[in-house]
Amino acid sequence: MRTIAIINQKGGCGKTTCSINLAATLAAKGRKTLLVDMDPQSHCALGLAVPDAQIDRGMPEILRAGMDGSIAFADVVWQIARNFDLAPSTMALAGIEQQLASAHDRDRRLAQVLSTVQDKYEYCIIDCPPSIGLLTFNALRAADEVLIPVETGYFAMQGSIKQEQTIQMLARRAGHQVRFKVLATMYDVRTKLAREILSELKKQFGDQLLPVVINFNSKLKEAASFGQPITEYDAASRGMQDFERLAAWLLENPPKPRTDVMMSEQGNVLRDPITTPAASNPALSRAAELVERAKALSARTTAIAGKLAKDPDMEAEQIAPRVAPMPEPVVVGQSAEEISDQDRLKAKLAKIYGVRSTSRGLLFVQPSDVAGNLAIAADFNDWNPSKTPMSRDANLGIWQAVVKVPPGRYRYRLVYDGEWKQDPYNDIVETNPYGDLNNVALFDQVAAPV
Repeated sequence: MRTIAIINQKGGCGKTTCSINLAATLAAKGRKTLLVDMDPQSHCALGLAVPDAQIDRGMPEILRAGMDGSIAFADVVWQIARNFDLAPSTMALAGIEQQLASAHDRDRRLAQVLSTVQDKYEYCIIDCPPSIGLLTFNALRAADEVLIPVETGYFAMQGSIKQEQTIQMLARRAGHQVRFKVLATMYDVRTKLAREILSELKKQFGDQLLPVVINFNSKLKEAASFGQPITEYDAASRGMQDFERLAAWLLENPPKPRTDVMMSEQGNVLRDPITTPAASNPALSRAAELVERAKALSARTTAIAGKLAKDPDMEAEQIAPRVAPMPEPVVVGQSAEEISDQDRLKAKLAKIYGVRSTSRGLLFVQPSDVAGNLAIAADFNDWNPSKTPMSRDANLGIWQAVVKVPPGRYRYRLVYDGEWKQDPYNDIVETNPYGDLNNVALFDQVAAPV
């Protein structure tokens, strides 16, 4: 079951309209679809003409029960149309955070209950509340991908970048990767402002902006007022055409399989599907993998060090960054010599990767293991990663960029294919307003051009 959470902490951006009509369009294409309402306002039921007075049990009850067996997911589901089911909400959902405050699995309840219907549905659409809290966090834990509807208005655009950063931070805390896509909504091509804002969204989000827009269409509002999805109210409308295109794009572009980092209750890493081999003896396979990785990194380190030695702007005394690289987990089957070699290799890499002062400016260097694009967002470029892309040297296996700045102290983050991350090769950090960490680069007056 492919699960899509529709999230934006700003109200009035079209979350519920998107949730209802995307679910209905997927169902009309023959895909068995479940719409889950995680908003206490219960607008999905309202928009689909489900009488509020007849909803005896819904998402509050299913989340409260969890996996104790007292209530089945089928007990709360309403059949809206062929291939289209709704798990409605009620106002009781507003108190679920307090009721689950002491539950150890409070942020995983939705993922757990959805796992019981994994084989029954092909798609699950989750309509989230206009806030960031336990309900939204549950949706992120359960989702394979996130759609962020952004109204093509000035204030919505200003908050869209912070919105994406906040959701990405929550996803990292949730412990798994999800695909993020921004969806422009309420687009009125007739207005210059809407066209300019859509252009700016393309600059800000690049490939993360869906190549589909939901145009402003009165039929969508009329359909909601009649308690019908657009598929039933007016299948020939422009609104229907927009959701047809959105559904078609999603069907043709599934997200990559999850690469969750499984965590224990104490916060320890239990399994990383990216690096854990599916062999009959995983410990020995992992050890062999580490040996090969060490050989490759050693060769790369030698090549990069040779380049640094030949470059007068990268003198040895100038390039040592303050770093605290993440330790490699000790694996059964590794000898003391292998562990020692890994430590020495990391020490060499620590002197190459990260950020340092040179006579040309700040030099940023990262390993080229990252696929796609790598850029720098910082206060020296107004936190716009498109202004400071990093270039890849395939021969040396590194990403690099030199930024000319006046001497001073600069905050920055790395942006991997639109995902903002901390530089693991620089331990000088400070907390930003979103509760995440910015790295700090110090450009030395001595190394600055004279």
